[in-house]
Order: sequence, then C-alpha cells, then structure tokens
Amino acid sequence: MSSTSTAPSHRATRPSPRPRLNTVLQLVARRLHFLAGIVVAPFLAVLCLTGLVYVFSPQIHDSLYRSDLHVNQVAEVQRPLAEQVRAALTAHPEATLKSVLTPPAADRTTRVVLAVPGPAGTADRTVFVDPYTGLINGELTTVENRLPANTWLRQLHGNLQLGTPGRIYAELAASWVPFVAVGGLVLWLARTRRKRPVREVLLPSTRDKTGWTRLRAIHGAVGLWLTAGLLLVAVTGLVMSQFAGGRPDAAADPIHLRAPVLTAAPVPVRPGAEAIGIDRAVAAAEAAGLSGELAVIAPPRPDVPYTATEIAEGLPIHRGAVTIDPYTAEVTERIAWDDYSLPAKLSALATEFHTGTLFGPANQIVLALVAVATLVLLALGYRMWWIHNPYKGRWTSLPRPVWRQLAGGPLIAVLLGIALLAWVLPMAGASLVVFVAVDAALSWFKRRSA
Repeated sequence: MSSTSTAPSHRATRPSPRPRLNTVLQLVARRLHFLAGIVVAPFLAVLCLTGLVYVFSPQIHDSLYRSDLHVNQVAEVQRPLAEQVRAALTAHPEATLKSVLTPPAADRTTRVVLAVPGPAGTADRTVFVDPYTGLINGELTTVENRLPANTWLRQLHGNLQLGTPGRIYAELAASWVPFVAVGGLVLWLARTRRKRPVREVLLPSTRDKTGWTRLRAIHGAVGLWLTAGLLLVAVTGLVMSQFAGGRPDAAADPIHLRAPVLTAAPVPVRPGAEAIGIDRAVAAAEAAGLSGELAVIAPPRPDVPYTATEIAEGLPIHRGAVTIDPYTAEVTERIAWDDYSLPAKLSALATEFHTGTLFGPANQIVLALVAVATLVLLALGYRMWWIHNPYKGRWTSLPRPVWRQLAGGPLIAVLLGIALLAWVLPMAGASLVVFVAVDAALSWFKRRSA
C-alpha cells in the first residue's frame, strides 16, 4: 500500500509594487494637510484674530491719540524746530534730546523724543508739540517711536504678550501655513482636474450635495482662492520673524536680506565753532533729496553727526538716509533706495505689506479679508473632521501613513528638503521631526490595537 504525501505548496509572493511618485505626493499631502491642519489651526486662528485687530492700528491710534497727533488749527508759518525742542525740554529738564520726528502732514504735531531717566532705567518720552504755536499737546511713553497702542497690539500679534515663548508659537504656526495650504491645493487639484471642467474646479456647485461632500466643495473652493493670499501673508510675516527672517546671529546675512545702515563715522571736533542746530540739519537733509516725514537723531557727543532718515510708509517707497556734519551742515554719508539689495527691497516691501501700510486702506482691507476667509476655512475644516467623528471607536478620518512608502530617489529628495527646510524655516524643520515621530508612534499604536 502506497501512500502519497502531499506537501503544502508555498506560492511565491511578490512584494506589492510601490505607488508612483505623484500618488505618494498626494498621499503625503493628504496626511500633512489633515494632521498638521488639525494641530496648527488653533494657533493660526489666534494669529488671524490678533492680526485682524493689529492691521487697523492706524485708525485706532487716530481715535485714541487724536489730541496728541493733530494740531488745533493749521496756520501759515511753523515755528523753528529748535524752539519746539526747547519747549519739550523745558517740560522735562531732567531729560536729554534723542530725536525729532517732523510732522507728516500740515495738521500733525511734531514729535520730540526725549530720553527720560527713571527707576527702571531710561525710557523714551515723546512730547507732541504744535508746530504753529510751540505749545505741548500731550506726551506719551513710546518704544522705537511706536505709540503705546501700537506697541501693545504688535506684541499681542507677534507673541501674545508672552515674550520669547509667544514668538516661538507665532513663528511655528506661520511656518506650517505654506505646507498646509500647498497640501490642500494639491489635494483639490488632484481630485478635480480629471473629473470636472475648469469652472467646477474654480467655482464648484453645491447642488445635489449634502453633508460632508457639500462642506468639501465649499472648503476646497475657498482654499483654492485663498491660497495665494494666505501664502503671501505667511511669507511676509516670516520675513519679520526672529528665526526665519532675522536669524539669531545678527552677523549672518548671506543673502543680504537686511537693509543697509549708515556708519555715522565720527566727525572732526572744531573748537569754538558753533553747531548748526536742528533746523539747519533738516534743511540739509531736504536739500540732499529727503522728503516727507523725517526722523532726525541729535548728536549725543560733539564728534557725532546728525542722522536724518525718511520714515514715511507706503508707496512710493521712502528709504533715504543721510549723516550731516554738525558744524558745517555738509552731508557726509547717504543711503538711497537704490543702495538696497533686491532681497532687502523685497523684505522692506514685505514688512509694509504685512503691517498693512504698503498701499494704505486697500492693503488693510486685503489683509482683513484674508484673515476672515482663513477663519471661515478653518471652521469648515474642523466641521468636516467632526462629521467623520474619530471619537466613536474608530479612526477612519485619519489618512493612512505613507512615510514608509518612500524609498530611493523620493526618500533622498525628502531628506534633502527637510535639511533645507530646517535652515530656511528652523521652527518648521524642528517641528517636522517631532511630527514624524509622533505620527510613527500613532501608527504603531493603531497596528497593535487592531
């Protein structure tokens, strides 16, 4: 009797082919857009709310400090600046003159900035002088020529009045905005470009759509139209940030992002020579081509020149600066807008755009619309996530992890991109490493619980 034993056959299994690069990019974009959006959205909402208030700070100033900033009546002839400075110093004999800000318009006061000693150290005290009467309209404690409301609102938007921790939070949120926005754009275009005509991509119809699909159509359309504005606001804000824009090391400026500055080299002291005074210094600056509102820094020592700088905001750009010999009224050094490098010009324009001063009220309206639309977009995103409801015993709303699907060229490209990102946007680079680690831990936990 013969028996035939049948050994179990083992069929060779081929590893599943890796998805194409564009598919991997879409999967990565989906996971980044979803998870990073959920985490960053609350911080971004706070930035939008505080920025919405800060962008209208010029109107707030005019309302709060109207009696300080405006003259009672415009006359034909203004009194000499020296007389106005003398009035401010008479009110504060303990102070020393720091600078003078000329009136930006005929109905505005002159700002005389004094260094006033106090228990906590020397502080800037700005005295508002009527240029027609020489009388003092008011005085305020200022920081870098910023009025108190502007200083408070600027710190609220920049660091939530929390100092360095707040600055890190704000830069972290702004650093992730481009990735969340571009990820959403990739998903929307990849989903709609083959299924719908261009009109449906730009203005999708919500007819015959309910629930999650209706929200997705609105969210995608709003995000598509908002992407350019959101990226512009985020990038211009990062230009002003501590790590991405300014860099902790002030000596490091490889792309010449910062504006040129006057050296203000010492001038020969002429014993017995009479100083030119503030009025001749302003006249020399205007003769050198400076115009509009000027900030004139008085010499703290006999061998230091006057410095005059254009500080008017908006278009056309005013960025001229000169140093003036305090004995001869000769211009010893000058900087013009043409002396700015292209990155420095872009940085200056970006700063004014982000603060809403580049092209006046229209600039403020654009920023306000971007902020409001972003808040709507965030609300729609959270509502879409809540409909999927990951808290009812399932995690179906979480996109699948795709990091392990990267290999070869795509993996090298991603690693190089992360290294470049860590240099250009340090907060985004560092948080991305944490994000990937947490994402991997969540994926492991889900596999163990399955």
